[in-house]
Amino acid sequence: HLHCQLGSPGNFFFFLEKPFEITPEACRASHLDCILTSDFFFHLFLIINFQKYAHLRLACQANQKPYYASKLWWCGIILMGLGELGNAAAYGFAPATLIAPLGCVSVIGSAFISVLFLKETMRAADMLGGTLTIAGTYLLVTFAPNVTQEFTATKIQNYLISWQFLIYVILEIIIFCILLYFCERKDVKHIVVLLMMVALLASLTIISVKAVAGMITFSAKGKMQLTYPIFYIMFIIMVTSCVFQVKFLNQAMQLYNATVVVPINFVFFTTSAIIAGIIFYQEFQGAALLSVFMFLFGCLLSFLGVFVITRNREEEHLQIPYIDCGHIPGKHGFGCSLSNILPVIFV
Repeated sequence: HLHCQLGSPGNFFFFLEKPFEITPEACRASHLDCILTSDFFFHLFLIINFQKYAHLRLACQANQKPYYASKLWWCGIILMGLGELGNAAAYGFAPATLIAPLGCVSVIGSAFISVLFLKETMRAADMLGGTLTIAGTYLLVTFAPNVTQEFTATKIQNYLISWQFLIYVILEIIIFCILLYFCERKDVKHIVVLLMMVALLASLTIISVKAVAGMITFSAKGKMQLTYPIFYIMFIIMVTSCVFQVKFLNQAMQLYNATVVVPINFVFFTTSAIIAGIIFYQEFQGAALLSVFMFLFGCLLSFLGVFVITRNREEEHLQIPYIDCGHIPGKHGFGCSLSNILPVIFV
């Protein structure tokens, strides 16, 4: 899930009994994981700037048209849909603890591409945030769990009835019900409450998306898994959790600025995805403590980078003319500033 507003740019004391054995198959799988994940986020931030450009053109036209009447906007929507399919496919090949933190690539990519494509201003904070994000991404890719799993319907069923996952689901349901009670009954609309519910639902989305993508991938290899009921159960969980995520996320975007919602949601979503990968898919099982520490440190650097890039971005851009569009009827002066453009949310 990525959320973009106009004007905002747009994963030594414990040792293994048996060391890792790096096989050629594992190396090829690892390279495929990184290529798929990086390619998805590269196309994603291009698509976001594509959409921003479409809205800017519409806002600067003398004869205003609805955004859905723009061919350019629909091209962006189609490309974004293809990008989401690529994201789901990546979960079938790469660990969830790696894919979710790499979402920071889209933030830094959007920041730099917008400077070249949309002529936005490059700030010192963007350079600092980009450096932190790149350093964090390097640690994430280097110390991410190098596991190659084939998800059969039987394995997914065994994961669902494991004791650690049952405890995790029970706790998650209790916390979600408490937050929902305060949100709906007590009218508590604090950003942490809303985004915490989004994160709790996101963990179920990550689990179900990876299960669905994994079973489809395994079926494509000739071992059909789509005839098992568990496939359709996970598919329903995936769709349902996504729908309710959008509901609570839109509430947060209506009440708070995107520059506040985006970084907090990124941290919550990534944390829930990592926890889901660790508990359900046991992706860090057998990993050395040093690798786990360096991976979490990479996540921390990525979080800091996203906060630095998005911090005060909206206020600074609202003071600067965006694109010289000429005289707009009903407006005094020239130029098309972001203060005249309504925010748009992409989920």
